[in-house]
Amino acid sequence: MAHKRAGDRHSKTQQQLLRQYEARQAVHAHQQTRRRRDNLIAIGAIVVVAALAGLAQFFYFAAGPGVPTPEPTSSASAEDPTTDIVGDVPDPSLAEGRTWSGTLTLDAAGTALPLGIELDGAAAPQAVSTIVQAASDGTYLGTTCHRLVSGATAQLLQCGSADGTGAADPTFAYGPIENAPADDVYPAGTIAMARLSDDASSNGRQFFIVTADTTLPSDTAGGYSVVGRVTSGLDALVADVVAAGTENGSADGPPAVGVTITGLTIQ
Repeated sequence: MAHKRAGDRHSKTQQQLLRQYEARQAVHAHQQTRRRRDNLIAIGAIVVVAALAGLAQFFYFAAGPGVPTPEPTSSASAEDPTTDIVGDVPDPSLAEGRTWSGTLTLDAAGTALPLGIELDGAAAPQAVSTIVQAASDGTYLGTTCHRLVSGATAQLLQCGSADGTGAADPTFAYGPIENAPADDVYPAGTIAMARLSDDASSNGRQFFIVTADTTLPSDTAGGYSVVGRVTSGLDALVADVVAAGTENGSADGPPAVGVTITGLTIQ
């Protein structure tokens, strides 16, 4: 009996030791798992902080007050601030920042078409100064209205080409674009400057008269400089010139009724 009790005590002791060992192993395993979890959390936090720091730096230098100031270069534009001016372009101050009124007289196959006009020297000082100078010099006299557009969304008459073809004048050009409508809509009667596509510095002396509400989508340079409006005579222009269409019957071409500028007076 004593031997059996001793064996029982030994068995109980072994079982107790086993339970203690298993408990220690479980604690150790839990500690290892927790340590791995804590390490992963710490690494994740470091990654997030680094990413946020990188984004903050990107936005600061790309779109915020940290945009680097460009260093001056030896390019022509840096040395000559008037590189977008070609020829004897008048100073914008000639427009005097005021409204000008006057008469543009067109001859349509022998019929005089006087148009009352109003020019906004405050909204488009450079372009209006050009027209004021041209009126003083008689530059427009004898030039033609070479292009009639009568499409579904655009209707206009373009005038003032030096050679009558609509080609740009290489001796006279300027920028920038002034007073272009934000919505690309040019109401009937609008007077605006013509230019080359995608070139904000190619304004010249050519202009166009919008004969019906027109949408002209902006290009990469923007819209077109609106200098003023026709205050009277637009109906006669539409009836005598626009209604006759183009020479070849297309929606864009030389008007079938020849149109010449015979007078321009403004004050």
